[in-house]
Amino acid sequence: MKTYFVTGGAGFIGSAFVKQVLDRKPDATIVNYDALTYAGNLANLEDVDSDRHQFIRGDICDRAAVMAAMPEGCDAVFNFAAESHVDRSIESADEFLRTNVIGTQVLIDAARTKGVRRFVQVSTDEVMGSLADDTNDYFTEDSLLQPNSPYAASKAAAEFVVRAARETHGVDAVITRCGNNYGPRQFPEKLIPLMIANAFNDEPLPVYGDGRNVRDWIYVGDHCAGIWAAFERGIDGKAYNIGARNEQFNIDVVTSILDALGKPHSLIKYVTDRPGHDRRYAIDPTLAETELGWKPMVTWEDGLRSTIDWYLNNSDWVNNVRNGEYQEYYAKMYGGR
Repeated sequence: MKTYFVTGGAGFIGSAFVKQVLDRKPDATIVNYDALTYAGNLANLEDVDSDRHQFIRGDICDRAAVMAAMPEGCDAVFNFAAESHVDRSIESADEFLRTNVIGTQVLIDAARTKGVRRFVQVSTDEVMGSLADDTNDYFTEDSLLQPNSPYAASKAAAEFVVRAARETHGVDAVITRCGNNYGPRQFPEKLIPLMIANAFNDEPLPVYGDGRNVRDWIYVGDHCAGIWAAFERGIDGKAYNIGARNEQFNIDVVTSILDALGKPHSLIKYVTDRPGHDRRYAIDPTLAETELGWKPMVTWEDGLRSTIDWYLNNSDWVNNVRNGEYQEYYAKMYGGR
């Protein structure tokens, strides 16, 4: 059996990765380490194979807890754990710097001590800043890191922590950078689940600025497959951009959701843009496609439709997350263990 240590594995992308690995790799066992902050939800994991999945609640900044949880000589650490919402980082950067930078260093130190074979740092295209919306430029692995938000700065710093560990200590590491993910079980402060929920309830759909910001959207399952490909076939020390060549204006995403739900566009409410709002993200995934043999499988149309359907068919999940009841779920399921 292969053993993998996954941090942030109760969150949106992390839980999708855990489920995908357990489904596709019958020889895999996963130790899932998550602090269960507001975006972590054990309900995301309720149907995983409990014989091959161990959940441990813990903070990646807690050195003693990380050392106790990380298996000796495990095959890989996948670091999904992060504070990730840009708006929250604008209000206060402290937790972003603590979790995303210090936490990554703690994990690196533990991985060195435990003899982990490979460290996989899950990053974001936001570390590369913003592209002009009137050009055909794309982010590549050679793009400069030019973060424009406290969140992006903390993720860029985490990449440098990983690089330093490789250059100084010889840690085998790869980095993946991805665009905007969408799919089931995403916390409803993010654009697509927020718009689905508001549209369903006939509530205003807040759109920043003129709505012409461009994001490169990828279905979460395709992203997870790209991360696994980077782990299996990526070259030590390299970063891989995982993108679906799917640029969309924010306003077009919103109107597509309204149209799918049969709701009027009059529900759109333009609001004051957030500070430092990056104009355009666009990823060139050529390296991942050629070197890793990876490519996205889910089209934008199919992925968005299935995502909308999932939220409509799982209103209890949405309501529980919005009400914070998943914290009670944790206490019920794991209290006293």
